[in-house]
Amino acid sequence: MSSNHEFRDVSVKEWGGVTAQGGTDHDYAEEREELTIERIQEMLEKRQFKELKEELENNMYPVDLADILEDVNEKQLVLIFRLLVKEEAAETFSYMNSDLREVLINALTDSELEEVMEEMYLDDTVDVLEEMPANVVDRLLLVTNEEKRERINQLLQYPEDSAGSVMNVDYIALNKEMTVEDAILKIRQVGLNRETIYTCYVTEKKQLIGVVDIKELLTTGESRMIEEIMDTNMLYAQTTDDQEEVARTIMKYGLIALPIVDHEHCMVGIVTVDDAMIVLQEEETEDIRIMAGVNPNDESYFGTTVFEHVKSRIPWLLFLMLSATVTQMIMNSYDEAISVMPQLTGFVPMLTGTGGNCGSQSSSLVIRGLAVGEIEFGDLLRVIWKEMRVAVCVSMILAVVNGTRILLMGQGDILLAFTIGATMACTVLIAKIVGCTLPLLAKRVGLDPAIMATPLISTLVDISTISVYFAIISGVFRLQ
Repeated sequence: MSSNHEFRDVSVKEWGGVTAQGGTDHDYAEEREELTIERIQEMLEKRQFKELKEELENNMYPVDLADILEDVNEKQLVLIFRLLVKEEAAETFSYMNSDLREVLINALTDSELEEVMEEMYLDDTVDVLEEMPANVVDRLLLVTNEEKRERINQLLQYPEDSAGSVMNVDYIALNKEMTVEDAILKIRQVGLNRETIYTCYVTEKKQLIGVVDIKELLTTGESRMIEEIMDTNMLYAQTTDDQEEVARTIMKYGLIALPIVDHEHCMVGIVTVDDAMIVLQEEETEDIRIMAGVNPNDESYFGTTVFEHVKSRIPWLLFLMLSATVTQMIMNSYDEAISVMPQLTGFVPMLTGTGGNCGSQSSSLVIRGLAVGEIEFGDLLRVIWKEMRVAVCVSMILAVVNGTRILLMGQGDILLAFTIGATMACTVLIAKIVGCTLPLLAKRVGLDPAIMATPLISTLVDISTISVYFAIISGVFRLQ
């Protein structure tokens, strides 16, 4: 998402005669937002529109205003939005949620919508269109000029989650025969309409041949040729590359933007660092939801209806509930052993819970390692060997502590404590191996590793634990 406002000092800010100072950043943000809502509503009631316009222009960031507008009614929303200057209105619009955008689109005139669409960066425009219903998209495209509409359609054709789908085509292209003076003049002429001016791209017959940053242009002789100062050893990505990989490349190398080329090495756009941050945030949110056994959803928690929450959660819950039938069948097969030693069932929750927790720890670390590129499928044996050593150490500590607890609480003799300890060791070992292996296998076959997270691993470990537990108990105590 683009940002064209200047950075301002907000450590101490006066607002309507009130100074917010000290405290944490979070406390200050909450205080500032509360004062802003109160102040805005007061000025609207008093019809102080000129003063409100000045307050919004000088003392409000678009991203903060987008949050605040969620708490006003529809009439106030439209009125406040119309007070904003074009640039601020477009940026605020890009930060809004889809519901607020739809309300505004239905309320604004065609000429007002046209101004907003003209000021928005292309990647933000595409993001908005992808979230809107078809009838709303049609209206937005009707008020968009033909040239921009063609570029929008081009971006919409790229596969979802690809670099092409999140890139921006508003970049500065230079010619290698240009002088530094010519390059600076071009930046002055077109820079206001570009996503970033800090990195410029040198192209020849549309093919990317080099990059040059603004620092180099401003600190070198004006008569030098761009070819002399450009860097030909540059990073770039293909339009079909995964957007998450592109985002991680930007973060890894500390780039402001990464050029995107097509299969003929012709430059078609850039992915900027702010868009990379959004991509990573969305990917991490999706992984967390999958790991929790909830189907991915782009809407916020409060923006999702109860029915949609149920719909996203029930598939995994049904699967896990029905899969527990296997555990029940295993326990039923040992009814005679349980009738002889009924206290055996009392240790089942502790063993399955410990196994599930151990498996979740391993899977979480491996999934994180896969996400940041620290672990690859080729590291499978190394990961298993490491987790096995961890399992041995962990199981020994848990077995000793649990055996001591059993003896002190009078829940069994030394033989039973030893048996439970042996089961604990086997459970932890199995859980660690399962927890580290499944995400890597999922990645290998093209699935999201987050699928192999807590719910599924806990179920598999439960089945393994019950089987091992009763097998060891039956062997030690000669139960049938």
